[in-house]
Amino acid sequence: MDDILRFPSAVKHDPAIDAWLGAQRDDLRPLAETWFVRMRQRGGDVRELMHDGCPTACVDDAAFGYVSAFKDHVNVGFFFGALLKDPARLLEGTGKRGRHVKLRPSREVDSAALAELVDAAYVDIRTRLRK
Repeated sequence: MDDILRFPSAVKHDPAIDAWLGAQRDDLRPLAETWFVRMRQRGGDVRELMHDGCPTACVDDAAFGYVSAFKDHVNVGFFFGALLKDPARLLEGTGKRGRHVKLRPSREVDSAALAELVDAAYVDIRTRLRK
C-alpha cells in the first residue's frame, strides 16, 4: 500500500473546494462541479481536500480522483486510472498509474462511461485499502 497517495488532512467537506468550483469560468464550472459532486457522493467514507490547486477526493485519506480546470477544458483524473477498465476509451495519459478524461464545453462526453470510471476508481481504492 506504499503506492497509495494519502492525505491525513482530508475532511468530509472542504469549503475551499466550493470556493474553487465557484471561481471557475461559466462554461467550465458545470463540468467540474458535476464530476466532483459525483466523487463526493460515492460513499460515507469519502473525504476531500485541495491538493496542488485541485479538488481531490479520497476514501478516508487515500486519494482516488480529482478535477482540474485549464484554459479550455476540465480534467477528471484518477490516481490509479491506468488500472481501471475503460471500454469506452475515455482515459488519456501515459503515466505509470494516473489517467484523466478531458472534458470540453463544446464536446459531448459519454456520461454513463465516465460515471462508471468514477465508481470504479472509488471501489478500486477501497479494495486497495483492505489488502
